[in-house]
Amino acid sequence: MSRVYITDTSLRDAHQSLLATRMRTADMLPVCPKLDRVGYWSLEVWGGATFDSCIRFLKEDPWDRLKQLRRALPNTRLQMLLRGQNLVGYRHYSDDVVRAFVARAAENGIDVFRIFDALNDTRNLRTAVNAVRAAGKHAQGAIAYTTSPVHSIEQFVAMARELEEMGCQSIAIKDMAGLLTPRSSETLVRALVRSVGVPIQVHSHATAGLAEMCQFKAVEAGCRHIDTAISSLSGGTSHPATESMVAALRDTEWDTGLDLALLQEIGFYFYESRRKYHHFESEFTGLDTRVQVNQVPGGMTSNLVQQLRDQGALQKINAVLEEIPRVRADLGYPPLVTPTSQIVGTQAVINVLNGERYKIVTNETKLYLEGRYGRAPGPVNEVVRKMAIGDRSVIECRPADLIEPEMERLRTQVGDLAQSEEDVLTFAMFPDLAREFLEARRAGRLVPEPLEPVKPGQRPQGTVPTEFNVTVHGETYHIQIRGTGHRTQEKRPFYLTVDGMPEEVMMESLQEVSAEPGAGVAAAHRGSKRPRASKQGDVTTSMPATIVEVLVRVGDVVRAGDPVIVTEAMKMETELQAPIAGAVAAVHVAKGDSVNPDEALIEIQPAA
Repeated sequence: MSRVYITDTSLRDAHQSLLATRMRTADMLPVCPKLDRVGYWSLEVWGGATFDSCIRFLKEDPWDRLKQLRRALPNTRLQMLLRGQNLVGYRHYSDDVVRAFVARAAENGIDVFRIFDALNDTRNLRTAVNAVRAAGKHAQGAIAYTTSPVHSIEQFVAMARELEEMGCQSIAIKDMAGLLTPRSSETLVRALVRSVGVPIQVHSHATAGLAEMCQFKAVEAGCRHIDTAISSLSGGTSHPATESMVAALRDTEWDTGLDLALLQEIGFYFYESRRKYHHFESEFTGLDTRVQVNQVPGGMTSNLVQQLRDQGALQKINAVLEEIPRVRADLGYPPLVTPTSQIVGTQAVINVLNGERYKIVTNETKLYLEGRYGRAPGPVNEVVRKMAIGDRSVIECRPADLIEPEMERLRTQVGDLAQSEEDVLTFAMFPDLAREFLEARRAGRLVPEPLEPVKPGQRPQGTVPTEFNVTVHGETYHIQIRGTGHRTQEKRPFYLTVDGMPEEVMMESLQEVSAEPGAGVAAAHRGSKRPRASKQGDVTTSMPATIVEVLVRVGDVVRAGDPVIVTEAMKMETELQAPIAGAVAAVHVAKGDSVNPDEALIEIQPAA
């Protein structure tokens, strides 16, 4: 049979790529009856970054989202993206966690598991594939497609054969950045169709403007499953439009048989829904041929821009995009897909913001260079490895072989906050974030981030605005205050964004008003309570971050290079090290604190 089958990504990857994964379940459910009538082969609804975003930003239970979608889509296969041994988190989990997660996902509604490993290390896929087959669900093995001096068609074909032997019932070409060309699509699909006996599916992002052509050439070469997104959530860093591909294949031997009129109704619905999330839109989610060089995938692009904007450093986006390929080469050319996209991207950001490559190395980069994520596809820059991990040995085994069973320990740690096995698994993925979420749920104070800025007149007493519109001579500017530095003589730097572009302005305070209700002019200046980092022994951060852990106390003796603080920024953790040997004289931070550059977080007195 020659019919082509469609997997629509609108409820997962499409809004992850275009809207930083912010679509709420409440905006999905009303259109589900129409989606259920279409006749898709599957709908991708879960996995990827949706799990993280649900609890971090939307204050939704991701398991509850899955249950609601299952009830609302009774006639359609539901699909998720599973990161192999990483599941939906950013580290490897023990085998018992993987089996438990897959079992609960299957029980709650997932029919198709697309399973991939960021390094294409098949050792990291076997446990998940076996768990999916044990649950009686469809295991789809995915090849993370990339180009580099160390990748080839022959390698991808060999991997596909291994996935089929492992028990995968279909093979997906996961082109997460839009690197396929029409010719490479045809060549790779023909080679796969000749070599394996299971269906081939093509998943490609439209970033480079080639995805529709790639999918058509793939279909001509024998591919019978393609990923698309409804038109109002398609294009750019998302996927080819569902309606467009249905029309392109109509009246051919590969006709999808889908109703264009119904699809257009769905498209109009999402056109209106998308408006709610306009402030998560990025100017970097359109056509961008630079992806053929920097290989930054769609979901990474929108999140990278959002994160740089939060750091007040959006003006450095081009420098970061140039640095990413260099970091990738240093790390042995990993495909840029979660979590390696975050590892490479965050390290590139830190290199750029510091103005010195690898002066600070994230914990995840160190783990990668130790082999804790699996085998690097190519040779690693040994100078960089030495800078990151020193003389520590590199593991050669499957990383999960070194992880003891975790489920019982996790159940104990989360305690009575967990009301179900699903809650335990949420805690397993993101312990600190999940604990905060579960505590808020128990207290009845789960409040999602606002979709629109607070309107004039709705501001609570005792606060001052940090985001507002300013109109000057008929021109309106969107202003956000991101932070403030220490006073320099009579002036102080303020960090703003003006229409999304970061600006640093120097302001001299002549008069200040208290934000407290009923207060008048206040003479006192309110600045950072932490001292400015000015001494050799002061520990500071290169970017705004959150304190994850303080590793020292006043009086502790440390050596130069000892870790003293763990910070988190852009979903990656970084150890801040003692710049000198000496004794800890002061600690100005605690877990959960937000910190900024130029602040002294810890003061170390040099050894006598």
